[in-house]
Amino acid sequence: MAVKAVDLVARADAAASRGDPRSARVLLQQAVDAAPGDAAIRVRLAATCRAVGDRAEALSAIESALAIDPIDLTALLMRAHLLESLQSPDAGPAYDRALEQRPPGNVPPSLVAMIAHAELRRGVYRDTAERLLRKAASSTTMSATLAERARLDRFRTNSLRATRVWHPQPTDFHYPGLRAREFHDRELFEWLATLEAATDMIAGELDAVMTAERHELVPYVRYPAHHPLRQWNALNHSLDWSAIHLLQNGEHVEANARHCPGTMALIRELPQPRIAGASPNALFSLLAPGARIPPHHGIANTRLVCHLPLIVPGNCWFRVGAERREWHRGEAWVFDDTIEHEAANESDALRVILIVDIWHPDLSAVEREGVAAMIAARAAWPAGGL
Repeated sequence: MAVKAVDLVARADAAASRGDPRSARVLLQQAVDAAPGDAAIRVRLAATCRAVGDRAEALSAIESALAIDPIDLTALLMRAHLLESLQSPDAGPAYDRALEQRPPGNVPPSLVAMIAHAELRRGVYRDTAERLLRKAASSTTMSATLAERARLDRFRTNSLRATRVWHPQPTDFHYPGLRAREFHDRELFEWLATLEAATDMIAGELDAVMTAERHELVPYVRYPAHHPLRQWNALNHSLDWSAIHLLQNGEHVEANARHCPGTMALIRELPQPRIAGASPNALFSLLAPGARIPPHHGIANTRLVCHLPLIVPGNCWFRVGAERREWHRGEAWVFDDTIEHEAANESDALRVILIVDIWHPDLSAVEREGVAAMIAARAAWPAGGL
């Protein structure tokens, strides 16, 4: 802030303190002229214009401040409030955009009341917009399939910022151009019904392997202590989230698989990737009572993951991106595990699901061959790198 502008702002503050906002306004306008790139002076000018009842001029001043710093939370909230006082239909969207800039954690005490009011007004705006958008698409959604209706619903909530857009973020392998959906349409996987119909048989074999004298139950998460993936600290080497592997990184786990002949026969019919050192994978996933799996991303978007719930005591949920679902015994789904996902068992009993990996259906035979060759090559790298 230039010296002259500093002096003018100090004089404006003094004028405001003695109850003379009109003089303060004149001085702040002079300060703006002296330091045209200082957004903070323009915010002060806007507040002073509002104090003298000139809301239109206050709005002009605050918008000029936002032209300099378009993500300033205080200025955004003030603009929305001014629009509301002017009964502008743009007030609701303005509150919505302002709250997008709210920082994580606690906000300054000076903004607490403004943010509380903004959240209230945003709620009213979103409820009104929700009704309007539902009405606009009502005739279309009546003739839509369940999958189409789900995507139309998500289009609506995304447009209202009630949900956010989630993208695949694989930790290792990203193939371009594949459909990115949190949960994929059942119609793409005709074998799902066959798998679901076998729930009782698979659950029986699960019981057989769990009660067998020799089986392998291991922690699902097993990283070296020095590994940088800190989100796994609470579960690393913990049996709160454990696994009974049937197929692991392409290897047949005989100690477990020999107890599950029917399950293994079904799995052999699925379109699983066959990649040396990486796939196929099939396992029973056990989540202990009260355990929670933190948000994380899978390795490659070239595969999808199928869940078949076998033991679900209730209060067990699974979130992929913006969609959260409850597990129900015998109801399978296919999802993209490279989109952020998490899970929790909030019951007092064990939860168990069958997990298998499958090829992404958008990959052609040639693409699958190329992907398999490259992932296998990566899996064969020496531990120390090339």
